[in-house]
Amino acid sequence: MHSQSAVRRVLVYRIGSLGDTIVALPCFHLLERLYPNAERILLTNFPIHQKAPAAASLLDGSNLIHGYMRYTIGTRNPRELLRLALEIRRFKPDVLVYLMPVRSQQAVQRDKHFFQLAAGVKHIVGLPDAAHLTHKKNPTTGLYESESGRLGRSLAALGDAATGDPANWNLHLRAFEKETARKALGELAERPLIACGPGTKMQAKDWGDDHWRTLLAKINVDYPIYGLALIGAKEDSERSDDVSRDWHGPKVNLCGRLLPRETAAALEYASVFLGPDSGPMHLAACVGVRTVIAFSARGLPGIWYPAGRGHHILYRQVSCSGCNLETCIVEARRCLTLITVDEMAAAVHSVLSERMTEKNQR
Repeated sequence: MHSQSAVRRVLVYRIGSLGDTIVALPCFHLLERLYPNAERILLTNFPIHQKAPAAASLLDGSNLIHGYMRYTIGTRNPRELLRLALEIRRFKPDVLVYLMPVRSQQAVQRDKHFFQLAAGVKHIVGLPDAAHLTHKKNPTTGLYESESGRLGRSLAALGDAATGDPANWNLHLRAFEKETARKALGELAERPLIACGPGTKMQAKDWGDDHWRTLLAKINVDYPIYGLALIGAKEDSERSDDVSRDWHGPKVNLCGRLLPRETAAALEYASVFLGPDSGPMHLAACVGVRTVIAFSARGLPGIWYPAGRGHHILYRQVSCSGCNLETCIVEARRCLTLITVDEMAAAVHSVLSERMTEKNQR
């Protein structure tokens, strides 16, 4: 392995959506500390018909990553693979950092052979062995190791990713991004604020419109001085209007109006974030906002929980937990329908009470 000071070009391999990028933040911070003078390029998947990857919407401007290479997930097209191999050879990375999601040992070995034989990469760190292809379970809590923890463990040879340090979740938001968020919030930037992102692209994670509508109406009655900010993608806008129709206090629908980094800046104003397991949940957590989440049991408990402390995760262990289904038909999302509005409202009350106590103690 090259000495750290000799490394000038680093290629990081991480694919996925907004949430997948957020949970890798401590690893990106570790690489910035180790290779401060190196050009750090992210090899990642690009959405169809878009020129930039989902990762760019989060990382651009952070100085954690300086550019991107395109990867088509699951491609077996020889021309595409040759194009990628040649692009990597032109970049000539001194080291490739492997930060892929859990996959089979066969897939890991296939990746290794591609990078070494086709792309000419001599040094790879983070290639997982069998111990790093699963998330450890804590026998005391019953929770599984977080994905960020697993990724950090895979890079232990480089140092401690320190996933518990809030500094390693810092997005380095810029002044103009914060100002854009403040203007979008308008008068709500000057009052107590609750943020809610009810939308999800996955049916198996969806708590349901009726639940969200009833919960928001109840919170509005209990906390009339609070404003409401609806967070999400453009396609979530109409739904957010619908579920908040019984919120009679001040509110603003920001769905599709802000970029992810601007959304993170808007979330900094919130006392609590409400939603399902989603990208906005991870955004809220990485800017230090406590969350109340109706969490689907499609995944094992703990792996995709938001980073940090003070979150209230409502997760129901059912016989089909860990199914990993994107669409739940047979069980009709039983893990979510078991979560009641009253339980979610009580969790919100707990978070806001904790916040008020901390404020009074300052």
